[in-house]
Amino acid sequence: MKPADFHYHRPRTTEEALSLLKGFGEEGKVLAGGQSLMPLMNFRLAQPAHIVDINFIEGLDYIRSENGAIKIGCLARQSRLLGDSLVRRRCPLLADALAYVGHEQTRNRGTFCGSLAHADPAAELPAALLALDGSVTVGNSMGKREIAARDFFHSYLTTALASDEMLLEASVPEQPARAGSSFVEFARRFGDFAIVGVAVVLVPDKGRIADASIALTGVGDKPWRERQLEESLIGKTASPELFSSVASKIAASIRPNSDIHGSESYRRSLANVLTRRALTDAWNQAGHEG
Repeated sequence: MKPADFHYHRPRTTEEALSLLKGFGEEGKVLAGGQSLMPLMNFRLAQPAHIVDINFIEGLDYIRSENGAIKIGCLARQSRLLGDSLVRRRCPLLADALAYVGHEQTRNRGTFCGSLAHADPAAELPAALLALDGSVTVGNSMGKREIAARDFFHSYLTTALASDEMLLEASVPEQPARAGSSFVEFARRFGDFAIVGVAVVLVPDKGRIADASIALTGVGDKPWRERQLEESLIGKTASPELFSSVASKIAASIRPNSDIHGSESYRRSLANVLTRRALTDAWNQAGHEG
């Protein structure tokens, strides 16, 4: 199918783009990578009256380290992030998650911030941002605001982003030097959205777990994370029994839906297995102290 008729706009500055969005309200959509928006439009699941193409605005594709965080501009392509040495050194979980996103062709156009704004509950990048305690900066013609990942994702394809706002930047805290991390998922075919995916960061301290982050994708209407279960790892000595126990508790706590890709019980079983695997992998990668 082809999209419904729409008006196309090509702003040259961020201010111009935000002014357009203010005027269009719910009828306007931002086009960055287009890897999610264009299929929705072609199937007429989305029919915006106005498309605001931000690809001709200069200076929005940056990737840089600033105050202990990696700042990612809204036009930074997923493929650039995946190959960026700064990301690989200082935030390996993000690099691991990016390797599962779509295929090379879609990563060449898709943007990191675009995936966050689209907020597919089966997508890898929202769960990675959540696990890393990241945030986003959004703006409209009146100013900017920062939103923590835990507050940004609301439900299926729904975020805290207002109709007149644009996601300008993502901020991803750099992982502690000794931390270990892992992103694992199961999908029917490589490049498909995950049926279940798990992101884990573990920080060691003299053989014990000093801090832990665990986020899941594909198990509800938004990426899942529960601090109380993470805290059950803190101060403990890592062991297969501990990781198995926490994985079982997580599988019991999530509320996945059944669909054509898998039943609720199947997703719970996957969550159990993959969480245990991700915890083990993350701990094995951590730089343990004596």
